[in-house]
Amino acid sequence: MQLKPLYRLQFVYPRDWEVDIAGPGGHEQQVFLLAEGTVEGRLQGRFHGANYPRRRTDRTAVTDLRGAIECSDGATVLVEYRGFGRAHTPENDRVAGADRREWVATAFHLSDHENYRWLNDVVGVGTGHVGPPPSPADPPDPRAVPGPQASLLLDVAELVWEPAPPAFPPRD
Repeated sequence: MQLKPLYRLQFVYPRDWEVDIAGPGGHEQQVFLLAEGTVEGRLQGRFHGANYPRRRTDRTAVTDLRGAIECSDGATVLVEYRGFGRAHTPENDRVAGADRREWVATAFHLSDHENYRWLNDVVGVGTGHVGPPPSPADPPDPRAVPGPQASLLLDVAELVWEPAPPAFPPRD
């Protein structure tokens, strides 16, 4: 199999709501977040979405992000991302950095525009991170609604089919 780069998605969550549930088995969170950002690469445009992730008792966030890419040529591409925002652990922090959380996801697209219909059968995969919020250009207005608590980045690639080899490679 091959990976063919599609685009980079960068966004923030300008609004969010959460519910914390504690019980004998542990503590979980369900969150609802509105997302706004940009897409650059083979697709270009603005991203608008909503994420409804569940944070498990092991602190892993289970992504359920849906949205729309408003392409610069006027087309609309609907998107669905499913995956995991991995919890902070010494190993994950060593790889991603202590101020970032690793993010891995699948990506599915749907469009009726002739330039993007090819995406309707593409299986996408992505890797990225959840990091600190972007730095404000100007000092914040103390009367303003609090800004984003994080910035997110996901590099999405097309998973390209290839015929399977006659025998699967042996394990080491």
